[in-house]
Amino acid sequence: MFFCIFRAMASVRSTRYTPLRRGQHKLSRAEVAASQRGRMLEAMVEAAAELGYAGASVAEVIARASVSRRTFYEQFADKEDCFCAAYDAATRILIDELRAALEPPGSPAERVERMVGAYLDRVAAEPAGAKVFLIEALAAGPVVLARRMRAQETVAELVAATFGAGTDAARFACTALVHALISIVTAHVAMRRMARVGTLRAPIAQLVRQTLRPFEPPARPRVRPPTRRRS
Repeated sequence: MFFCIFRAMASVRSTRYTPLRRGQHKLSRAEVAASQRGRMLEAMVEAAAELGYAGASVAEVIARASVSRRTFYEQFADKEDCFCAAYDAATRILIDELRAALEPPGSPAERVERMVGAYLDRVAAEPAGAKVFLIEALAAGPVVLARRMRAQETVAELVAATFGAGTDAARFACTALVHALISIVTAHVAMRRMARVGTLRAPIAQLVRQTLRPFEPPARPRVRPPTRRRS
């Protein structure tokens, strides 16, 4: 989405991968493979951010990751497979962040507004990742686009669950809101208006209220404790 989603640069760099010196470590084969995979995912994101998806060739990725071509093909079928792995990792992290933002307290509308804020903050904090997964992903072909659609559907389902959307109209409103949010943010990233992403918070919050308040469950009335009669 929201998937995009968005955060691969941070997700990969959170465990900063550096090339391993031959014979200078005591890591298991699985740990070595994990290190190599992390470096290749990081290299793919960095290459796509700088050169575009078309320019992020396998040769470019292995040079940046300091691995051999054989090592690359031991982990990925091709360039698209590597990009998809980076996209999936970023999506998982982003959706976890959005799910956490939807947790109580607050009304359903307030919680969705909080989720929107978390998404905008992530995009603003990771402009390179936003470019890769919101713009360059469009050039990556139908496999990546299908992943993007699934991610957006997952976020729409989270919003629908927050509102207890039980009708087709309510579920459609949640889906439309998520798609509108991503389209607006994608346009800002494409036009290099990253500095203005933060200004979207207020108008999108208003859109949330206008779109979803009709479906918000009524607040539970406060129950007053019984008064004691004076004897």
